[in-house]
Amino acid sequence: MRFFALLLATVCLPAAAQEKSGAEVYETTCSQCHGNGKDGAPVFGNRKQWGKLVREGLNDLVPTALIGIRKMPARGGNPALSDGEVARAVIHMANAGGGQFPEPTPADINRWRQKADQRLRK
Repeated sequence: MRFFALLLATVCLPAAAQEKSGAEVYETTCSQCHGNGKDGAPVFGNRKQWGKLVREGLNDLVPTALIGIRKMPARGGNPALSDGEVARAVIHMANAGGGQFPEPTPADINRWRQKADQRLRK
């Protein structure tokens, strides 16, 4: 019976629980550029480089990461990432650079997607 309950709980987990954490996304995707500053990317953990970005806030950072900027492609070049995974990676990097941002809510992720879509239409 215990096995069945565990199996049922695993199958019924919400999609967000199956997504990668910000740290996992950073390691698998973002670290390729943010680990060493490739193409001018702010280096992970460098508070001086991230300071201005942290002050701009997530309402600018996350939509930018979703659609790309300068040499950074949309979603860091990994189209398989969900909006939530991108948001968590941005938060992970920003917090390592001095930010104190909480885990994003579904409403946050939806708002950032809308902002990204508006920028694309311009």
